Order: sequence, then C-alpha cells, then structure tokens
Amino acid sequence: MNIARFLATIDLLCTRDFPAEHGRTDDGMGGPGYLIAELQTSGDFWEDDGTEREETAAQYEFDRDGLTERLTECWAAPQMFSLASVLDRVMDDEDIPEPWASLSGHVPDLHLWRPPGTERWLALGVSQWDKELPFQLLAVVTDVDPP
Repeated sequence: MNIARFLATIDLLCTRDFPAEHGRTDDGMGGPGYLIAELQTSGDFWEDDGTEREETAAQYEFDRDGLTERLTECWAAPQMFSLASVLDRVMDDEDIPEPWASLSGHVPDLHLWRPPGTERWLALGVSQWDKELPFQLLAVVTDVDPP
C-alpha cells in the first residue's frame, strides 16, 4: 500500500471538477456529482481454492483501515455507512442517485467523512463484484448526500 500516493489522489478528488457525463476517468469512474478512484486492485481468483481470496479480503480491509486512520488524524473519525439497505432499495426499483446506487452492488460498507470546508463527501470502501473477481480499494468523492 502506498499511503502517500493514495492521500495525494484523495486530495485531488476533493478539489477536481466532476465530469459532465458518466464514464471512465484517469483514476477510475466519474459522472455528474461524483468521482471514484480505484486506489488499488488485486488479481483475480479464478484458480483459487478460497485461501488467497480470504487473505486478500483481509489485506484490503486492513489497507482501508490504515488509510482511515490517516484521514481520521485530519478530519476526525468517519461515519460507518452500510450500503445493504441501499441495495435493497435499488432492487425494489427505487431511484437512488449515483454513485450510491452503483456502489451498493459491490461495496458492502463505507467509511464516510464530510471534509471540513467542503460540500463534498469522501468515502473509502472495499469493492468486489463477484467471488472470482479482483478486490479494489476505492475512494469516492461526491456532492450527492448519502441516501
């Protein structure tokens, strides 16, 4: 984990303009009102018996928690925000704004801050779309309030 690089990316996300359209960015994804940076991506688990996946999941949570400690030193402790109910609402065809709707499908929970002096939210989470696919450590910046 490269905390200095991750913090620099987060600083940039907190000040960068949001894209006008949904799509890929240099660091990940973005759209009106949000940016998502893929800070770190693991390998996949197609040939794994479950051992490597379990170890990688633990490592990514450890890395998220380490980055959370550094951000807590700057901004105080984060809110813990589960996306489980958001996913349920998406599945019930409720109109949930981005980035929350998409995140709920692959990120179970987030560490969430409102950095001082900004109208934006910052969230850290560990993503995995399916058990064979890579883990990602994500940083999300948005001006859309959590649902």
